[in-house]
Amino acid sequence: MSESDELRRRVRSLLHARPGAQREFAAAIGMDESKLSKSLSGTRRFSPHELVRIAEYSGVTVNWLLNGRDDATTVTAVPAPTARSRSAPVEGPQSEARRRILETAWRLIARRGYHQVRISDIARELGTSNAAIHYYFPSKNDVLLEALRRNVKLAFDRQVAELHAIADARERLVRLVELQLPTPGVLHDEWSVWLQVWTESTLNPAVRELYNDAYDRWYQTISMTIRTGQRQGVFRKQDADELATRLSALIDGLGIQVLTGKRGCSVDHMRAHLHDFIERTIVEGRP
Repeated sequence: MSESDELRRRVRSLLHARPGAQREFAAAIGMDESKLSKSLSGTRRFSPHELVRIAEYSGVTVNWLLNGRDDATTVTAVPAPTARSRSAPVEGPQSEARRRILETAWRLIARRGYHQVRISDIARELGTSNAAIHYYFPSKNDVLLEALRRNVKLAFDRQVAELHAIADARERLVRLVELQLPTPGVLHDEWSVWLQVWTESTLNPAVRELYNDAYDRWYQTISMTIRTGQRQGVFRKQDADELATRLSALIDGLGIQVLTGKRGCSVDHMRAHLHDFIERTIVEGRP
């Protein structure tokens, strides 16, 4: 079987064997049913966005969809076990309920702030009871920890989906940076959750430990991309970890400026600074 055959087989395995299952699955991931049918038959490819939505809805990773294992070697660093989402594939009402609770909690934390969100707010948004939320998340702190794991999973899924077919390390690094910009929507919400986790991690050892494992995945992804570029001869032969430290620190600092509305800062401004850093500091042959 080719990789595409294996991918289609794994997606099919996520469809429930009942009438209308494919239609319901397509609607749940926001995909036209005819496109899903064509992708499953091999007459069109799943887009990166579609792979991310399939993984998110089904509780699997894009790495599993493409390579058969969550921890398979791929173009990006794999999350440490502690930083991996604990969501299971959607096989029944309990896992479906947990997924919906986490998605709602994550969105509320991102847009209102962790300290402004109560368990009752999550329950009200879902039209359920506090007890139903506590069944899956005993405390609000548990919600925050799992929200961070969800951030890690979203970033991991998106990076694997977008980067696995990009062989050139220079192009891959530029795309990796693009995937990290706090553009409106999901990426902005991810940044909002990260900022709140940074604050909580200074006071809460449990959050700090998980945050460090989560951040290390992002740092290692940059470092391994730079090492790939050095082997390809497109990046300078410098200490890859040092370059990764400088680039990740620049991304963090600029991202905070954008989210906090610093005068003169924007996503375009952030993008331009990061591209300039890559060209001047990392790319081989630049003065």
